[in-house]
Amino acid sequence: MKIAKIFLGVIVAAVLSSCGNSELESRITKLEGRVAALEGKGGVAKANPTANPIAVNNPTPAATTPAEKPDGPLPTIKFSEELHDFGTIKDGDVVEHVFTFVNDGEAPLIISDAKATCGCTVPEWPKQPIAVGETGEIKVRFNSKNKPGVQNKTVTLTANTWPTTQRVRIKANVVKEGE
Repeated sequence: MKIAKIFLGVIVAAVLSSCGNSELESRITKLEGRVAALEGKGGVAKANPTANPIAVNNPTPAATTPAEKPDGPLPTIKFSEELHDFGTIKDGDVVEHVFTFVNDGEAPLIISDAKATCGCTVPEWPKQPIAVGETGEIKVRFNSKNKPGVQNKTVTLTANTWPTTQRVRIKANVVKEGE
């Protein structure tokens, strides 16, 4: 549990100071992977690595996830793609991408939250349940103003799935006008 708290603290510190730094964004992504790997071994308490840094002392639903898969039918999110690369865009462009998914599980899907690694990235998700076999969309908007260089942003969804978090990512190479 201490390891997860240490990683969470490092991630929170990085998020608070990294909104425009692609090197730190890369570190956050790597740390998220390490936390997920540790969580998967069952010996570490679950934590939401992309939780709102201001609300660290208020556990999110992902922070109280049981260590074992719950019994009964569960929904499953199956994305048509989990990474979208915008390619090269100009500093100041606001770009959007829609991630399409299907509930490929056995129960209605409820997405309770979606958080991005930076305030420049804003996700929109369906608030109503998605029936089994139905499709849904997650729209992700990225504002590239003052974000030069390669940008990698992660959106973490919290849902009634197992595991409780799913991730989609966007990528862009932001260049100043005239470059």
